[in-house]
Amino acid sequence: MPHLSEFAAREIRPGFFGKMVHGEKCTLSFWDIKRGSVLEEHHHPHEQITHILEGEIDMTIGGKTHHFSAGSVYVIPSNVPHSARAVTDCKVIDAFAPARDDYR
Repeated sequence: MPHLSEFAAREIRPGFFGKMVHGEKCTLSFWDIKRGSVLEEHHHPHEQITHILEGEIDMTIGGKTHHFSAGSVYVIPSNVPHSARAVTDCKVIDAFAPARDDYR
């Protein structure tokens, strides 16, 4: 059984460093996000569940802005536009279904 520490982190977008674990039908992403990093508005066909482990992040989801902190959980439905800005350094877990082949 692999350990998460064995996975190499990749900078998917500036300031967003992710370790991806892929199953046949879902992807689990472990993110280290640097304070001030911005994820531009985008959407994708994947349903996304976001869990904030550490830090604070502002996310605009479907036109509504939310401030999330450690312990926050949010479900982003398929194709809903969303963006984010890290208020502090953050650790975040995202689950995607179906699997994110673009992250393989």
